[in-house]
Amino acid sequence: MDATEKDKRKLRTLILAAGKGTRMKSDLAKVLHTLCGRPLLAYSIAVAKALNSEEIIVVIGHQADLIRRDFSDQGLIFVEQRQQLGTGHAVLQARDLFRHYRGDVLILCGDVPLLKPATAEALIAGHRKEAAAVTVLTTILDNPTGYGRMVKGQGNRVLRIVEERDATEAEKKIREINTGIYCARADFLFDAVGRINNENAQKEYYLTDIVEIAKTDGLSVDACLARDPTEVLGINTVDELFRAAGVLENRERTAGLGAS
Repeated sequence: MDATEKDKRKLRTLILAAGKGTRMKSDLAKVLHTLCGRPLLAYSIAVAKALNSEEIIVVIGHQADLIRRDFSDQGLIFVEQRQQLGTGHAVLQARDLFRHYRGDVLILCGDVPLLKPATAEALIAGHRKEAAAVTVLTTILDNPTGYGRMVKGQGNRVLRIVEERDATEAEKKIREINTGIYCARADFLFDAVGRINNENAQKEYYLTDIVEIAKTDGLSVDACLARDPTEVLGINTVDELFRAAGVLENRERTAGLGAS
């Protein structure tokens, strides 16, 4: 295997964990809220480690020092997003750490704790099989309100991701949504996030815009479907935290029955 082929098989994980989480009704950084006795961020780190990521980079912001302290023994690399200007801006903060890296980057969310390593592994495998510039993990919801919608063309090809605030009425009826989890080639990813603008309703730099940039550049964009929507449940409220606890407890019960 030559050096180029080895580069294609490399994996680093970038975890987005800078949000304050105002809807949690607590001053504690969202990723430090506990789920079944562990901070939310610990679950994404566990997925990255299960996939043998050669490095795990965590983008932090609110209560950055506290997060660094609580995870100081995990072998992580931290980078700080001092202004909350969107997910694209968050990824951009890590660009210097990837300057000489030519492998794949798995992007996880620090507030999505139910993702199984096998699902992330399927995302990476599909990304590499299709030789895509970027692959988006998606799922289908009965009620997709609040989520970015996957706009597709002929042959189920991904055209773009549109945020709810910017979606037309027709686009709002799409039930396949963006989970915020991606696998991307590092060279493409960090070039693309440097080209994102904030011409949208929120005046933020959306990471989702890299899909349209890839299409404009004539590069391949793929989607990988997570068949169980609970795996990609984002935690934004205390109610969602309780719901996630119920899912984990049910998994443990099911695993226990399978072992007996």
